[in-house]
Amino acid sequence: MTEEHEHGPGTKGRHPETAQEWDELYSTSDRLWTTNVNPALVAEIDALEPGSALDIGSGEGADARWLTEKGWTVTAVDISQVAIDRARAADPEGSIAWHRLDVAQDSLPNAPFGLVSAIYFHIARRQEPLLDALIDAVAPGGRFLLVMHAARGMKEHGFDPSDYFLPSDIADRLGDDWEVEVNETRPRGVPAGNGAHIDDDVLRARRIR
Repeated sequence: MTEEHEHGPGTKGRHPETAQEWDELYSTSDRLWTTNVNPALVAEIDALEPGSALDIGSGEGADARWLTEKGWTVTAVDISQVAIDRARAADPEGSIAWHRLDVAQDSLPNAPFGLVSAIYFHIARRQEPLLDALIDAVAPGGRFLLVMHAARGMKEHGFDPSDYFLPSDIADRLGDDWEVEVNETRPRGVPAGNGAHIDDDVLRARRIR
């Protein structure tokens, strides 16, 4: 989900969860997120050979469009029909496969992928099957990219980092079939969230087999 928004993502300490809640949030503005690609996606993916990609929580589509411009074949999914409709309207050539679905319940289309990208798609510890589904959607030789608000930013938005799978937690779960290429906290580069979101936690891992 593309960051750098002007509107808070739901009430403090709680993101919207249901499709209805997300639709209501999107409906508060003509555009909820920036049209710019997330800096972490550029930093981690720009030099890779393009293939098939899954953009989880694709929002209004900025990351998906950037991936397509770089030569990736993109499947983009979001729980909000409002978000998907806006993203599809900004993709008049239909170069991206847009899907309205709840990844916590619905099967992922077109799997497996050379890249599964989850940008600011925070996965709660109670959603362990969802995390497993995203990991399983990566093809051998492909990569899993997870970018999160670093702990300070989460806390300042009223969220408890211990409620979520952190990159270090996921790195420990991946096992011998994976190579962890990046697992670090670093400056975001473009402050967002009223200045609270300064640093990113970034995990990039390659599936060996």
